Amino acid sequence: MNISKLNTEQQNPKTLNIDLMTTEDIITVINQEDTLVPNVIARQVPVIAEVVDRIIAAFKQGGRLIYVGAGTSGRLGIIDASECPPTFGTDPGLIVGVIAGGKEAMTEAIEGVEDDTQQGKADMEDISVSANDIVIGIAASGRTPYTIGALENAKQLGALTVSIVCSKDSEMEKISDYTIAAVVGPEVITGSTRMKAGTAQKLILNMLTTASMVKMGKVYGNLMVDVQMTNEKLHSRAANIVKMATGASDEEARAAIKEQNYHTKAAILQIITGLQGTEAKSLLEKHDGYLREAISEYYNSSTK
Repeated sequence: MNISKLNTEQQNPKTLNIDLMTTEDIITVINQEDTLVPNVIARQVPVIAEVVDRIIAAFKQGGRLIYVGAGTSGRLGIIDASECPPTFGTDPGLIVGVIAGGKEAMTEAIEGVEDDTQQGKADMEDISVSANDIVIGIAASGRTPYTIGALENAKQLGALTVSIVCSKDSEMEKISDYTIAAVVGPEVITGSTRMKAGTAQKLILNMLTTASMVKMGKVYGNLMVDVQMTNEKLHSRAANIVKMATGASDEEARAAIKEQNYHTKAAILQIITGLQGTEAKSLLEKHDGYLREAISEYYNSSTK
């Protein structure tokens, strides 16, 4: 496809004279354009929900969620993947981000790597993509050769493939099992897809992983009960989560966390049920980490 025909490469009529605007007017028009993004994504909710259900099924079969992209799109995938272990206590290998050009491309532009279809294919081989995995290609234009190569090879290897794009009828859509097309229209600065397109991609990635983690039992109520305590802020956050879930005092919460070897979910179960030591963790393991199910079994068995 000729790049001039892409939605992402059109001129925005609202900003044709942005270089003559005052600073406040520039900020205002950027803000106004950004407000369009959520409504565009709302129209994609059914397919996003279906993809989430496929992700959950993949996780339960031992599969992975793999993001792949170039430039801003690749960076957003890596950011989302890297946030899941500390937030939800996932294994670092469960959600993986792959970017054209490798780790170096996270902090600097590497010319030409997004045009290498073969490298996209090779990178899927390098991480041993299998039929249990879900591979999600991210590209505003939907035509990035690197990402297309990755999706094509992932499909040949049996993985479910998904595209997150900001263009209609893209090349990536033609080869993917599912396509989430957030067509946000021309950017404030023509072709600067780190703006509305990047915002749309970030919001969609948030939905995919957050909803998946909720359905995998990583959330109780709206509390992230598998938070990993890797620094003082997160120790305090975990204690606060335990307090909100149980009504315990700060002292009681921290004592339970320590007794449960800094396992937030087990600490909550201990306070709610009175189970001590390894009993709380064993009951959680019986229910695959679903705290609400563990609590329900405890009370059901107690009333018999």
